[in-house]
Amino acid sequence: MNWTQQAVLSAGVAGACALVGLAAWRWRKQSRQHQQACERLTEKIKLLVVAEQSQQIDTRAESPALQRLGESINALAAERDRWRDGVQAQVDQASQSIQQERNRLAALMSELSQSVVVCNLDGRIVLFNNRARLAFRRMSGASSAAGGAEWMGIGRSIYAVFDRPLVAHALETLRQRMARGVRQPSTQFLTSTASGQLLRVHMAPVRSGDAVETSAGVGGVDIHGFVLTLDNVTHSFEADSQREQLMLSLAEASRASLAKVQSTVDMLILDDLAPEARQKSLHAVREEVSAMGQRITDLVARSTKTLKTRWPLEDMLGADLVLAAQRRIAEHCKRDMGDVVLDTVDPQVWLKVDSFGVLQVLTYLASRLFDEFELRFVQLRLAQVDDKVHLDLVWTGQAMSTETVMSWELDPMHLGRDHSPLTVRDVMDRHGGVMGFERDRTQHQAFFRLVLPGAGAQEGIEAAHVLSRDSRPEYYDFDLFQMAESHHALDDRPLKSLSYTVFDTETTGLNPSQGDEIIQIGATRIVNGKLLRQDAFEQLIDPGRAISAESIPIHGITPVMVQGQPRIAQVLPTFHAYASDTVLVAHNAAFDMKFLQLKERSTGLRFDHPVLDTLLLSAVIHPNQASHRLEAIAERMNITVLGRHTALGDAMVTAEVFLRMIPLLAEMGIHTLGQAREAAQKTYYARLKY
Repeated sequence: MNWTQQAVLSAGVAGACALVGLAAWRWRKQSRQHQQACERLTEKIKLLVVAEQSQQIDTRAESPALQRLGESINALAAERDRWRDGVQAQVDQASQSIQQERNRLAALMSELSQSVVVCNLDGRIVLFNNRARLAFRRMSGASSAAGGAEWMGIGRSIYAVFDRPLVAHALETLRQRMARGVRQPSTQFLTSTASGQLLRVHMAPVRSGDAVETSAGVGGVDIHGFVLTLDNVTHSFEADSQREQLMLSLAEASRASLAKVQSTVDMLILDDLAPEARQKSLHAVREEVSAMGQRITDLVARSTKTLKTRWPLEDMLGADLVLAAQRRIAEHCKRDMGDVVLDTVDPQVWLKVDSFGVLQVLTYLASRLFDEFELRFVQLRLAQVDDKVHLDLVWTGQAMSTETVMSWELDPMHLGRDHSPLTVRDVMDRHGGVMGFERDRTQHQAFFRLVLPGAGAQEGIEAAHVLSRDSRPEYYDFDLFQMAESHHALDDRPLKSLSYTVFDTETTGLNPSQGDEIIQIGATRIVNGKLLRQDAFEQLIDPGRAISAESIPIHGITPVMVQGQPRIAQVLPTFHAYASDTVLVAHNAAFDMKFLQLKERSTGLRFDHPVLDTLLLSAVIHPNQASHRLEAIAERMNITVLGRHTALGDAMVTAEVFLRMIPLLAEMGIHTLGQAREAAQKTYYARLKY
């Protein structure tokens, strides 16, 4: 074979190899495209499986074979939807009568003249009526951004409003009364909110309905939660206090002046009074009348100032108070129960007291005795003398000086990390009682004696407004009765058990690090797997700078709309409170979080909440989809988009998207917050920085 033939043969072989390589490349490309198309179809089928409403998958852009497969799947889905609709119709028919009854009770609940809040034992709000929502809106000291929703909402903690020790003390009182077999146990207390409002709170138990072994014996009914009825008594209390204080001050201050005026007038009516003496007497009358007028003016001015809080006194069995004091002292002072001895306690004695305040006094005094006098034990005793009750805190050994007693009585009460502005004398003055210090030299003992008002042998006010277990007010989620606070980290908790704040921001531009500002925040909450549409946060914000012309067509917010609106420093504290104790959720969260974090130094707030990003989670769930924009995700999930490019509208869509994602993540083995965050950080989009 000559070289020409060899060249032709080599060229033929090379051409054949090239054709084979081209064919192999095209085959691999088509195979990869077919595989990606199958994976896209698989992702759409998974969406179809978890869809709560009728939904069809779109395969128009796929191959004819996949289109035929999609048509068959859609037919099966339609048949599934028909069966599901039929079952739902039967369920709706069966529950119609129950629903009507609930609606009637809901209407009655909404018309109650009192604010009603129901909580589980963790203090999470399970139910509240419209009047409670409006009451907390009025009490909110923040801007109109949340309108009180930072305090009042399903799943929120009542301890954002009330001190935890105060509620715990009231619950303990309820349990004691239930243990004694009281048929309708209740208690009440007075407290003030952060905005200075004064609330009278009536507490009654929500019973579990299950027979359990309690301190009352087998067959008792344990507490499942508690009902709070609230009355805002701020204005009435202030008016009553000012009126009484003014009348008392006028009577005391004017008594001496009136006596002087009377004696002077008696002299003036004498006929033989010398002219000089008459002038002197008239001058004295003028000075006294002027002084009285000045006192009245001063009293009126002082009456406008805040008076010391006057707390209502409640009937309480003395033995219950002493037992509670024994437990409180032992717990706070880190002592055994045997170090707080019950001496002589009359079981028939009743007191009229603010029990929380009295327990504070006893615990404070015992704490100082243990710390400063190194005592081994203290004793408590209770006895009635006429209409007064003597409650003694007794110790053996070293006595103290009168100056020390006076100092302890007038110092503000500090109990560990709890600091109270009240003194022992303040608490005793509320009761019209006194604290004394006495020695028993024969027994080598000393004791503080609290002289308190007694009460008749009664159970006090019984519950007047206990909710029926079938009641259904406007805002409720009774499933929260079954939830308890988890003792492990949030990362270990299931996604469906967490509470979320889903939010979005609109801004002057896209460069937070270059001075762009937030002009609107919108948010909603997810609790117990439910979107709380009415528990919303929406606020326009004056950015203090120009809004870029390019952004106005997107969000529709003009400079005129933000004029007169609060600045970001006023709004962020309210939003921070609204989002407290929740996981933050946003679409492209890195953008929104950058704006919030840049304000941490100026506001003193830290947005250190756990964060989930629906953009990243979409890349986890649907890695083969072309787009992860919010509109594209909503379209894939058959979610209707309303109010797009308003902060609240985007937050609502994001919340619905996130709720659809939770079961899809579960199918992938992603069940907890930590697993979701870890999976999201592995996606390509997690590299985005602002």
